[in-house]
Amino acid sequence: MGMLRPWHIIVLVVVILLLFGARRLPDLARSVGQSLKIFKSEIKDLADDGKSDGPADDTDDPTTPKA
Repeated sequence: MGMLRPWHIIVLVVVILLLFGARRLPDLARSVGQSLKIFKSEIKDLADDGKSDGPADDTDDPTTPKA
């Protein structure tokens, strides 16, 4: 139970072919691949932005009066 068997995959492929058609599948796969590529690059950019930001040091702020 809960295990994906080969006939499950065959039924899934047949349903996808019926829904989208054989002509649209390469375009669909290409657009999904491009979307994943963009998503991964954005995640990497967010991770890089988080690493480059250090802790804020407000001790040199000229507007803050020093006690």
